[in-house]
Amino acid sequence: MYRLPPRAAAAAALVLALLLALVLAPVLAPPVAADVGVTFENVADDPASGIDFRRVPSATEAIFDAIKAQPLYTLPDVVATPEKSRGAPGVAIFDHDGDGDLDLYVTNGPGAPNSLFSNLLAQRQPGRFVDVGAASGAGAADQDSTGVCFGDLDNDGDHDLVVLGRVEPNRLFENLGGGAFRDATAGSGIGGTHLGHTSCSLGDVDNDGLLDLFVANSFDWTSREAIFVEPYAASHPNLLFRNTGGLAFEDVSASSGIRDLTGFRPAADGSPTISWAAALVDYDLDGDVDVFHADDQAAMVSTKYGGLDRGYVHLLQNDGRGRFTDVTERVGLDKPGQWMGLAFADFDCDGRLDLFATNMGDYAFTALPMPYERGDSSGRWFLGRFDGGFDDPGLGPLVADPFGWAVTAPDVDLDGDPDVVYWGSLSEAMDTMTADNPGALLENLGCSATFRRDAAALAGIDHRRRHTHGGASGDLDGDGFPDLVTAAAMLYPTATVPFTPYAAAYGGPFDPPEAAYVAQFVAVGEMEFEWTGLTFPDGTITVELSSGDNGNAGAAVRTLGTAGLVAGGRANRDGIGAVVRFFPRDGRPQMRPVVGGASYGSQDALEAVFGLGPAPAGAPAGYVEVLWPGGTRNRFYGVRAGERVVVPEIPCSFDAAWDGFADYKRCVDRAVIELVNGGALAAGHAPRVRHGAYLAFHHHR
Repeated sequence: MYRLPPRAAAAAALVLALLLALVLAPVLAPPVAADVGVTFENVADDPASGIDFRRVPSATEAIFDAIKAQPLYTLPDVVATPEKSRGAPGVAIFDHDGDGDLDLYVTNGPGAPNSLFSNLLAQRQPGRFVDVGAASGAGAADQDSTGVCFGDLDNDGDHDLVVLGRVEPNRLFENLGGGAFRDATAGSGIGGTHLGHTSCSLGDVDNDGLLDLFVANSFDWTSREAIFVEPYAASHPNLLFRNTGGLAFEDVSASSGIRDLTGFRPAADGSPTISWAAALVDYDLDGDVDVFHADDQAAMVSTKYGGLDRGYVHLLQNDGRGRFTDVTERVGLDKPGQWMGLAFADFDCDGRLDLFATNMGDYAFTALPMPYERGDSSGRWFLGRFDGGFDDPGLGPLVADPFGWAVTAPDVDLDGDPDVVYWGSLSEAMDTMTADNPGALLENLGCSATFRRDAAALAGIDHRRRHTHGGASGDLDGDGFPDLVTAAAMLYPTATVPFTPYAAAYGGPFDPPEAAYVAQFVAVGEMEFEWTGLTFPDGTITVELSSGDNGNAGAAVRTLGTAGLVAGGRANRDGIGAVVRFFPRDGRPQMRPVVGGASYGSQDALEAVFGLGPAPAGAPAGYVEVLWPGGTRNRFYGVRAGERVVVPEIPCSFDAAWDGFADYKRCVDRAVIELVNGGALAAGHAPRVRHGAYLAFHHHR
């Protein structure tokens, strides 16, 4: 078992002793607002929406209740307090019943079924939903569910579900079509682990046409030994399951190399980390998915202050056959932090993939009597370079940022560059709970990767009063603009829970009084505290629909992999792992990876939406290029503003070494005929696909 160095151990003990003795004074600073031109309305506030979700607490809530009821709250109680005792709900946005609109899956606690809110948009009832979670067969009412991800695991044309359990087996739900699911966990090979499952991501790691499963794990949330005391031994290892067909999986965690985080810890002994989020993404654009996982430094003092670094955004590079090498240090991601959520896009529009990772934020730690400098725990962008590394440009005019769990990177205003939205708060980590993130919408200023806050767009709901974990984006009302969904474990009611502003202020848009905290305990002696008696209602979800009224337009792209449909087709049916680029007639190229789970315990809709600015509906917009898993490249031309297109994988890469156009044309024609004959491609759509492929060949030459 690894032990902290004496200096680090002393520092950690000091931090633990002083976590319960915060003395904070308010510092006022006016917020700085931007304006993306759209606003969001939470339709879940309307009973007529059909959305009625209450997050049932986890069983460990009883442990925390017993601790709070004691006469005193002492240092040993800090470690004994359960992590996330109210649960950690996740969100998935997908079309579960194949009716053409996006539905919502939200995980719940033990004794309550997970909710599956079926969207009634196809029935001409925008903003209306009906909960079919229990009836669908995917309710998992006997599970304390955490993260969720979805994808077509058996390539039969519909989305299957993976639902994670809190230190209990995970579940696999096979989609039977028409909105019904079957529990296919038995025999799947993924349900045998009792680990601290947090997030999952799907991707084809070995390019065999089948989606594989990565599960990020943390620790046993019954206590917080892994947060405060033991840097490695109390944590749980991550998992990788290879899809062998027929909804059966093989655990390849040890043989794949995902646990070989060499060069990161004092000894390459396979010790696990605390991983909150994960994503399978082709970061280097070589035709195979790589692994990112966001790890937590937690309360361990970093090497900068004499301790150790255990919390990185790890990058494991795929060799194309499902073997991974940790390249975190080599690419410049070895920056310690309390990393919690992941989102991917090309923020500076330079043709390389970038990421944003949420963190503890700048306010909570500055209130603690421990060494801290602004930026140590900031959420931040990592911008991809052409040599395969990443640059950290800092926060720029944002100066400092709040706490975050879930994160998504849609082009909120459809102006042609990706923005960032994230949420979250921390409870049960100290005598206080954070309340510094009102819902952070960060507007990208013209593909500059320089961001400013838009306070007005999310002004309809104060997320500071929501203990949010899961969050995702997708176009729920079909107006072309991304909408936002979040799930909270509990709420901070306005009437009974006062906010106290943090003392730290940096001159940024999130400064106090907005950056605040909630006190759970008050000091009554030296390192002795009493519970304030505060109680918190069960968490709810928000479904925030964009007003979609700033005059901009977009184009949406859905990928269709053709493994099993076309001779030579290699991509899974959803095209998860593909990287989609959009080349507009005016403006800079945009890029979106198709990701099968990221954020925190959540998954965005798979459709890639590209902003076009003030383009009139139906106007020529540009063309799409898709890099498929396996390396094939296709193009689709003639995309128009406001259009939704399906781009199928044609296993005839326009940039391959063909003998000539006739050779390439035969390959394309054969594939298109097979797609039409198999019913995967409408006959009326076939000419656009075929001629787009022809153009790609000639334009590339």
